[in-house]
Amino acid sequence: MPGDHIDRSDGDRRPGLRDRWRRVVDDNTTATERSLMATWLAFGVTFGAARLVTHGIRGKWLPWGNISAGGTHLHHYNLGIATLAGVGLVAVRGDQAYVGHPGVGAAYGAGSALIADEFALLLDLKDVYWAKQGRISVDVSLGILSVLGLYLTAAPFWHELTRTTRDHVRDQVRERFTS
Repeated sequence: MPGDHIDRSDGDRRPGLRDRWRRVVDDNTTATERSLMATWLAFGVTFGAARLVTHGIRGKWLPWGNISAGGTHLHHYNLGIATLAGVGLVAVRGDQAYVGHPGVGAAYGAGSALIADEFALLLDLKDVYWAKQGRISVDVSLGILSVLGLYLTAAPFWHELTRTTRDHVRDQVRERFTS
């Protein structure tokens, strides 16, 4: 079609959409906000994927089965715990290049989702994933998503509210002890 190809042989290249999106993200979010968005996104995607895969394994419409080691079924919360242990190691080590990095946030969100999806099993130490009691895992996960979403949509507000409350409590304590 006419106009689909623009000859830019003179070296005048416009940035692609991905580069433009990157600039919008960089100009309008802090590193912390980007990490939190990656956490939230990874939690939601991982939770959904874990539910999809477990239903596929149970319904036998996926070509693979459960993961086992030495005949023992490994639940996906085990992978979540391992992921959070890795994220914890990064946090404890404190390498500034990784602290607050969106990749670390995404790993944290994914690991947390794998654990939250099997919360009911961990709560009662019984495999109730498919039982009525297993519904608590879905409820907990949706609750986490809701609270995290609420926080992320207005993070500056919550930070200012926290600062204001802290300052108020500090002033009240000072007033009480200086009277």
